[in-house]
Amino acid sequence: MAIWIKEDAKVLVQGITGKQGQFHADKMVEYGTNIVGGCTPGKGGQTVNLQGKDFPVWNTMKEAIQTTDADATVIYVPPPFAGGAIIEAADAFDSLKGNGVIVCITEGIPTLDMIKATAFVNEKKGVRLIGPNCPGIITPGENGGAKIGIMPGHIHAKGRIGIVSKSGTLTYEAVAQTMSIGEGQTTCVGIGGDPVNGTGFIDCLSAFENDKETAAVVMIGEIGGTAEEEAAKWVSEHMTKPVVGFVAGMTAPPGKRMGHAGAIISGGKGTAKEKVSAMESAGISCANDPSEIGKVLLKALEDAGLR
Repeated sequence: MAIWIKEDAKVLVQGITGKQGQFHADKMVEYGTNIVGGCTPGKGGQTVNLQGKDFPVWNTMKEAIQTTDADATVIYVPPPFAGGAIIEAADAFDSLKGNGVIVCITEGIPTLDMIKATAFVNEKKGVRLIGPNCPGIITPGENGGAKIGIMPGHIHAKGRIGIVSKSGTLTYEAVAQTMSIGEGQTTCVGIGGDPVNGTGFIDCLSAFENDKETAAVVMIGEIGGTAEEEAAKWVSEHMTKPVVGFVAGMTAPPGKRMGHAGAIISGGKGTAKEKVSAMESAGISCANDPSEIGKVLLKALEDAGLR
């Protein structure tokens, strides 16, 4: 079991004919992801060769979904056009299937475009947007699985730990830390660090709480905004499974943007110290350093009688 994406999910690639789209789609196929084709306006009827096999390209997402019955799409489209690509995908999934998962990898999408795109997606109750500016989502299987994004597939393994992270590289560190104590993952979700995004911590925590195969969750936050504090409150009220946390940016100075567009302390709010305090008050076991996540997770599993 996993959240939102099953191991055999049928996946489309928007921007499959571009350099980034083609490169990462090839890596997704290599991992074992069930890619069924792609979409690039004006290039319908062409094919793209991935791992020695030709994959069809359609002009529109409606054509692509009608033909393939795809479950998900991943977007490798330049920032000026990515908001429109999200809206097109959401409209196609909603009208043709009533559900679907959209993963947007693109960084640097104008904030107003994302406000418009997320408002549109939120009207489509069966459609989920993950990202933008994120590494994507992966559900490891026994042999391969569904890797929808840019994460290195070989570091993952099927298991019982759910991972949700604002940071791309720290997602991979969290994966390495779970593996260091002999634990694999159910699903790893990179939600991205932009101020406006589709899926948040609480969405992921709720899904992991309801997933029978997930025994515990690792949550990686960072400075800026109040998402971690809101998630901590939700955990204290609803979560029955152990949650381990880490917050990046402990030494970040106020007013300094750190990496992601949303990672900025303003008005004295959004500091790592505040976030860690809120998380610990909610019963979340926090690591002080990324290299300690595995050790803290092991203790949380032991305390819960899961090891």
